[in-house]
Amino acid sequence: MHWWDPYTPVEETLRALDDLVSQGKVRYFGCSNFDAWQVCESVWTSSSLGINSFVSVQPHYSMLERSVEKELIPFCEKYDLGILPYFPLANGFLTGKYKRDQAIPDGTRLQSADRFEVMSEKNFDILDKLIEFSSERGKSVLDLAFAWLLWNKNISSVIAGATKPEQVTSNASTCDWDLSDEEYQEVTAILD
Repeated sequence: MHWWDPYTPVEETLRALDDLVSQGKVRYFGCSNFDAWQVCESVWTSSSLGINSFVSVQPHYSMLERSVEKELIPFCEKYDLGILPYFPLANGFLTGKYKRDQAIPDGTRLQSADRFEVMSEKNFDILDKLIEFSSERGKSVLDLAFAWLLWNKNISSVIAGATKPEQVTSNASTCDWDLSDEEYQEVTAILD
């Protein structure tokens, strides 16, 4: 489910999804853009009814968007739901291709996004430190953005968008960097 449906009883929605599993039309189902309480209500309802429930969640999560760390991620860890973050590169900001005081290039994700929130002085300061951290290790900020998310063993995978074939290749090659606990803590300190 892409969004919580406030107009349909959660039991009805979950029964319909469970029917799809029972009929063999899908193997599993997950949710996206749900608050922790909505995932909790769904899991509790499914358990109470003895039917299938969400096996994963897809939250907006990156080094610059960490609000899900407070409730959603701990819930998923406790109840063993996979986490598949989307926008791991903060609409491309964490690729390092955007510069202070320069116009956003035509055709980029940030051109149509809420760029004023992402392209703040604070975030550019963070980005400068992340570039330095990555460069010292022969890596890019893109590599670091994925490695930082995947350090958490409860992150099943990362959903990365791409508008060009070379971006797919670049995104796929990021999986060879496993941050040490110390590196993870150092990066998190930069973000805090």
